[in-house]
Amino acid sequence: MPSRKNVVLYASRAVVAAVLLFSAPSAVAAEPEGELAQRLEAVVRVHAEIPADARTAAYLGTQRDGAGVVIDDAGLVVTIGYLITEAMAAEVATGSGRMSRADVVGFDISSGLGLLRAAEPLAVKPMPIGTATALPEKTPVVVAGSGGPEAALPAVVVSRRSFAGYWEYLLEDAIFTAPPHPAWSGAALLGPDGRLAGIGSLVVSDADPDLPGNMFVPIDRLLPVMGDLLTLGRPSAPPRPWLGINLRELDGKLVVGRVAPDGPSDKAGVRHGDRVTAIDGAPVHELADFYRTLWRRGDAGVTVRLGVIRQGEEREIEVKSIDRYRYFKLGTTY
Repeated sequence: MPSRKNVVLYASRAVVAAVLLFSAPSAVAAEPEGELAQRLEAVVRVHAEIPADARTAAYLGTQRDGAGVVIDDAGLVVTIGYLITEAMAAEVATGSGRMSRADVVGFDISSGLGLLRAAEPLAVKPMPIGTATALPEKTPVVVAGSGGPEAALPAVVVSRRSFAGYWEYLLEDAIFTAPPHPAWSGAALLGPDGRLAGIGSLVVSDADPDLPGNMFVPIDRLLPVMGDLLTLGRPSAPPRPWLGINLRELDGKLVVGRVAPDGPSDKAGVRHGDRVTAIDGAPVHELADFYRTLWRRGDAGVTVRLGVIRQGEEREIEVKSIDRYRYFKLGTTY
């Protein structure tokens, strides 16, 4: 395990490397007023208002703020989906202060990415979409929140690996950067070519074992579903089974931290504190293993048997999964 001193030194070197890269003649721009600064104008502030009775209001709030990135001339904005899930109203604002009402276009639960469409012209040049496939560890990058060049900070890719979230989320190709950006939600990740490579999702304590940083969703995850999001508001592929439980790994055990009210597990009798040990008799020990095992069982609607231990007693609970989109209180485009 690296010492705290070495962790700080590593983060400092990461910043220096990114500064040098984006100051080099071969980088996006040699000066803040150059092409890089122009591209950063495409990073806009996103504000969303959520009804108090929304499913996500209790833990994500009813007022959500973050960033998004304009990616076409018609005001299409890509952001992180949790900012706009169940939104009844949204707006975007450029660094120059131009504001516009925005319509929620769609949300991809699998990747966590979402799309908005500005109702009024934003008068910014769209940011070109790149790829995250060419971002191995030690690649210098720029992380840009809303607010212009001042909100763009150098960082470095410190890890590429899968990420399992307790909200039934698994991203197999997550990007981890350091040091952490203070405004990560929906922030743009720019690769050395100055193109959009990822969208900010989380701040984490273990970007690279002991190093705090951010987790980004690769922009590559948007392109396969963009057509569906624009026309349907969601991917057209069969939905994965959703159980409505938040699981946490505690000392090598999967423990239920929260059960979604009126969700499948709640109705089946799963309770806070239950330890989940198996799906249909197949042992599960890690969060990613749990999701992969569950999703191999079939599409949304499949019934699974959860092996649980409650107060030392082993039992099986049958849970009929559902389509998570049907649980959220979403707009008509979904």
